[in-house]
Amino acid sequence: MRKKGMLFAALAVILSGLLTGCGGQSQTKADNVIQVGTNAEFPPFEFQEGNGEISGFDAELIHAIGKAVGMEVQITHMGFDAIFEGLSRDKVDVGVAAITITDDRKQTVDFTTPYFDAKQYILVPKNSNIKTLNELKGKKIGVQAATTGEAVVQGVFGKTYEGIKAYDETPSAINDLQIGRLDAVVVDSAVVVEFNKKLGEGKFNIVEDTSLPVEQYGMAVKKGNKDMLNKLNEGLKKVKENGEYDKIYQKYFGDHK
Repeated sequence: MRKKGMLFAALAVILSGLLTGCGGQSQTKADNVIQVGTNAEFPPFEFQEGNGEISGFDAELIHAIGKAVGMEVQITHMGFDAIFEGLSRDKVDVGVAAITITDDRKQTVDFTTPYFDAKQYILVPKNSNIKTLNELKGKKIGVQAATTGEAVVQGVFGKTYEGIKAYDETPSAINDLQIGRLDAVVVDSAVVVEFNKKLGEGKFNIVEDTSLPVEQYGMAVKKGNKDMLNKLNEGLKKVKENGEYDKIYQKYFGDHK
């Protein structure tokens, strides 16, 4: 009995050591991974391929940043609002989803240095004479919920404006515009251009209201997560200096500014 007990004890010690060693390796690997949350329904910034892989400007950029600082990147698709919840609950380390830097968002997350300039464009039917956002008063306007597109429309017409309809994702808003349920969709400029290509140029007008401000995108981290923020800024600086940023930009936007 004693010998058997000693044998079991010895095996337990060996097994414990093996598990501890594996655990250490796993922890090291986990420490070297950036968990990224995105909303992969916003082409060309983020979208899902037929095999489920997440692609797009933001996706390639964060992978390039990870490589520049020697870290692996894993991207998960989730709702836009869920990204911020994921950051607050430590489910993801970084939010990358064409997120406009705003004072309100700075209250709950920290942002990297800006990596993209954008504006809100208005997509309207071809026969529309709309030239500015103000001219949409009394019209039905589609936006993606919790985005600056929604904020811009609310800023002009008020938060209680009955004509605004918020969608979980931009494709649903544009689909409703196609079938006549909406008079216009307000969304980020590069996204409008991308969708207009897919819909067939000539079916819709893209309106640029020059009175609307230029926005800047940033990658978001949990408030106070200086370590991750510094790594992202370091990587972003490197990919801009080595030309990788320009290469990715040209792939998705060409000469569009």
